[in-house]
Amino acid sequence: MERQWAEKDFLSCSGSTKLAREMAAAAPFADLDHAIQYARDIWFNKVDVKGWLESFAAHPEIGSTSKPISQWSKEEQSTAIATADGSTMQELFEWNARYKEKFGFVFLICASGRSSPEILNELKRRFINRPIVELEIAAEEEMKIIELRLKKLFDSKLRTSSLQTAQVSASKHEEKPNETAGQTHRTRPPITTHVLDVARGSPASGLEVRLEIWKGDQNSPSFGEADSRSWMLYGSSITNSDGRSGHLMPITDDIEAGFYRISFNTGNYNPSGFFPYVSIVFEIRESQKSEHFHVPLLLSPFSFSTYRGS
Repeated sequence: MERQWAEKDFLSCSGSTKLAREMAAAAPFADLDHAIQYARDIWFNKVDVKGWLESFAAHPEIGSTSKPISQWSKEEQSTAIATADGSTMQELFEWNARYKEKFGFVFLICASGRSSPEILNELKRRFINRPIVELEIAAEEEMKIIELRLKKLFDSKLRTSSLQTAQVSASKHEEKPNETAGQTHRTRPPITTHVLDVARGSPASGLEVRLEIWKGDQNSPSFGEADSRSWMLYGSSITNSDGRSGHLMPITDDIEAGFYRISFNTGNYNPSGFFPYVSIVFEIRESQKSEHFHVPLLLSPFSFSTYRGS
């Protein structure tokens, strides 16, 4: 017998009804890794900002006793509670209130294994962020929590299964590799991006994006390299209403190691801005071929920044 999965099971992992609904519709999963990969695709590519905020609202503040708290939240906050003294907890409450007043949602951090002083320092560090940047960070932290809870959910399902069900499930699991032979384990391309217009406080839609790989005679591009013919186009796309581009490359398990350049047509997006275009060059090493590289652009008319996300 297959384990039965209900929408409420996945709702306990995240307060997002869309994520829970789509996970339940796709279940059962071959294994935990498959479930996590599917959840990441839904969370970052299908759940919108409203859905993120819905999920954030399901979390209590660190150390909160003002409303019912789930057993999983208690477990995740156990280290923070155990390491908190009266003054630290009071300061944490005060900064939580300031954070929520500024950003409009609860301070979100994957608290598992973190002490109260560590969480408080992180809260203060992130407090200076712009709202659009902090929203993205909070979404990354929420995904970490979802992954932890999916593992707990899988463990719970296994514990409550009968020996007969476990044996049958194990038998079916052994057959899975043959059913999926030749298929990729990824649910999205190895390189993705999105663009946030930090001046407007919203995603940047309708912006052209290009991804290229270095194929020059030299092993790597050098500073001042002018030969554009050494860059081979991998793919291009236009960002959607969430600021996310379409697929810039095929979905494959292992990406080719080398140097990549992702370029954004910022001049067309904002003709009065300072940058006619923005190009970001980065290296993927041989040991990183199976990893995911999310390279976003945080853009304003006179500045931009980027980072490697997940």
